[in-house]
Amino acid sequence: MPPNTTREPLFAQLSSYHSRQKAARSMAFFQPARAIQRLTGAVFPALLLALCTNPGAAQQIDILDSGGPLSPERAAFDVHFYDIDLSVDPSTRSIEGSAATFAELVSPLRYLVLDLDTVFTITGVKSEPEGTPLRWEREDGRIRIDLGSEKPAGSQVGARVMYRGKPRVAPNAPWDGGFVWARTPSGQPWIATAVQGHGQDLFWPGKDHVSDKPDSVSIRVRVPEPLVVASNGALRGVESHADGTRSYHWFVSTPISAYNVALNIAPYREIRDSFISVSGDTVPVSFFVLPEDEARGREILPEFINHVRFHEKYLGPYPFRADKYGVVQTPHLGMEHQTIIAYGARFDRGAMTGGLDWGFDALHHHELSHEWWGNLVTNADWKDMWLQEGFATYMQALYAGELGGADQYLAYMVSNRGGFANRQPVAPRETRTAQEIYFDSGSDIYGKGAWVLHTLRHMIGDDAFFRALRRMAYPDPALEAITDGGQTRFATTDDFLHIAEEESGKELGWFFEVYLRQPALPVLNAERAGDQIILSWDVPGGLPFPMPVDVEVDGEVHSLSFPAGGAVRIELPGAGDLVLDPDVWVLRANQAPIVLPASR
Repeated sequence: MPPNTTREPLFAQLSSYHSRQKAARSMAFFQPARAIQRLTGAVFPALLLALCTNPGAAQQIDILDSGGPLSPERAAFDVHFYDIDLSVDPSTRSIEGSAATFAELVSPLRYLVLDLDTVFTITGVKSEPEGTPLRWEREDGRIRIDLGSEKPAGSQVGARVMYRGKPRVAPNAPWDGGFVWARTPSGQPWIATAVQGHGQDLFWPGKDHVSDKPDSVSIRVRVPEPLVVASNGALRGVESHADGTRSYHWFVSTPISAYNVALNIAPYREIRDSFISVSGDTVPVSFFVLPEDEARGREILPEFINHVRFHEKYLGPYPFRADKYGVVQTPHLGMEHQTIIAYGARFDRGAMTGGLDWGFDALHHHELSHEWWGNLVTNADWKDMWLQEGFATYMQALYAGELGGADQYLAYMVSNRGGFANRQPVAPRETRTAQEIYFDSGSDIYGKGAWVLHTLRHMIGDDAFFRALRRMAYPDPALEAITDGGQTRFATTDDFLHIAEEESGKELGWFFEVYLRQPALPVLNAERAGDQIILSWDVPGGLPFPMPVDVEVDGEVHSLSFPAGGAVRIELPGAGDLVLDPDVWVLRANQAPIVLPASR
């Protein structure tokens, strides 16, 4: 998701100093998704129990939020497959159909609890695959389905919910989500969904929690002709009906976060291409554009494919080669919907960068990054959302540097520096909902998260940093050859800490503690007393912070080390002006370069 913020200008002082520089499991009646590295067995139940609160607290439901603590009933099952079958009526702005959930129980369970927005009318619930009617009751945004008896751990269960209604209209997609009902320039319906912050239950019933990905999803959508449905995965077929409608059948063959399932409906033209991945696979490419923009779509698609090649260079193969690399033009700005990136920048390179053109389409680049940071590697709890948004933001800075050199890389980082809220940790240890981490952080998970990576790179050096970046995407090189879902995984901030420590050979717990686990930024103090320079760090809570800082004297740059909690005194008799952190590598509260005039 793009950040919902504007960029502040570059620091005025900077210009003078930087110019030189799931194991395979499936029900018998649907096509299986193969292996997936999932949190199953002893690990997944332990995670779910850790996310649980007492049953009473879990009953407080916020329909327009996603994630957070799981109740024991919702923690008791692991979803394997969703089968979604919907009709969309643009004339009434309504949907009707059903969605089935197929799951394995990780602990005994009688009542299957699913999430669905209260704006919908439920017309029935039945078991799958038997088709037997099931008793159910509804409380706010939860459907409590009676399985008939308590089922033991290891049981396979399935339930289909039939429903209809008018989905919530997104007030400000993609940040305040729901359905977007727009019109193309020719007046045709142009429809999109964007539900990351609120959850998939805004338009289909399922388990609204980021910790549980299905192995695969079947998506059937019926629309009036000549509308086209662009969705996730690979297109299995299109069926025309006598009433002037047609159904599109998309199938996602790899694990996907439920909020990433997306409907995009318009009289699209599909621009097809392909590229050879670094894995050696030929990957199909589909770009769905409005008829009015087909020429512009064909013109920009080679740039989009270059973005993929850039990510493959640093992170390894495009993860979803088995389905497609897909982009779709949308009436909202953008979202990282797996294999069908929502692109609403209107071919404006500065649409998500405050109007600044860095030489590439920043919106597409950001959402594409999420195919690795978010879709391949997924935070198991929203508290670690910076692993998605901060990493994707940082990839844009790397690409700016790829195109324009070190100065442009640094300038891009500085453009992301203004306005940090510092209200909560970038990566709190306590569980968070999507709304809590996204809005309460003031978008710090984007720019501040990217700055943490920027500073870490300087601290451990390029070789160790880029090895850590690739290992975070693919911890084992063998995973780079896998396309059946086994390459995907959940990850935490501590996973990245361990990888960075292993690749650098340095203990980095103090670094992560100061920058990610508490909100305030350290302050670098400096004063000159004659020929002596006194430097020290003010660190929140007195935490250890042996952060080295570059010092420039008479045009030469040296690295100055600090003890864990003390000041540094250096003698510089007769020296010229001294500049601390001249290229602004170290994240701190007083960010601009510090200049100490020469003693006279």
